[in-house]
Amino acid sequence: MDSVQPWSVIARNLPEHARNPIHTDDGARAAGFPRALVAGVTTYAYLTHPPLAAWGTDWLGRGGGEVRFRRPVFDGDLVRCTVAEADPAGDGGALVEARTDEPEQPRAVFRVVRDAGPPRSLREGEALRTVEVELSGEWGSGYALRAGDDLDMCPARGLVHPAVWPALANHVVHAQVARGSWIHMRSIVRHHGLAAEGRTAIVRSVVVRRFDAHGERAVLDVEIVVDGAIVATLEHEAIVALP
Repeated sequence: MDSVQPWSVIARNLPEHARNPIHTDDGARAAGFPRALVAGVTTYAYLTHPPLAAWGTDWLGRGGGEVRFRRPVFDGDLVRCTVAEADPAGDGGALVEARTDEPEQPRAVFRVVRDAGPPRSLREGEALRTVEVELSGEWGSGYALRAGDDLDMCPARGLVHPAVWPALANHVVHAQVARGSWIHMRSIVRHHGLAAEGRTAIVRSVVVRRFDAHGERAVLDVEIVVDGAIVATLEHEAIVALP
């Protein structure tokens, strides 16, 4: 298969996301939402299903894209990953949207690229502590399967799932930047190589911008290195303190 196809799934929060209160019913209600928000990185995992199914390890090793979370996806929602536009930029990519039964749609938009290009250097800013993480368990090949995906390509080949890269960026935000409940807003994710499950990732991060818009926001540059090679770079934005 070479064309991106629609796909659907029931949204599911993973146990580790309860570390952020917004992903619990009580924490979400305290912030004015009806029930637990599904982690943005889980919605992103769902959005990666269509390009992974279409392009396999070629996209996993050198593709990527920009995801924007426009409205919350709630635990238990039926999420439809629809192809809003094929090849919108003339580069072989696609525009994939996450839609639910809520009135306002789409909930998230993923502009997929086939070739993310070479790694970009970290910009100057507030350097955060370097983190080392073993790429297994919640950081391994089965991230999407645990969240309800039915595509087993990454586990079958022992390759880290692409949702792990923004999940690692979220780990940095949670541990070093956020104050209380926080919300992942967008990411530009660029793949620069395949990563084998069980290896160690070195995560370097810099806060390059802080500003206020519906809460205090932070924009991070993130670089992920495995076996001495950069496998992913990200620009990652989150509301790190709710209003």
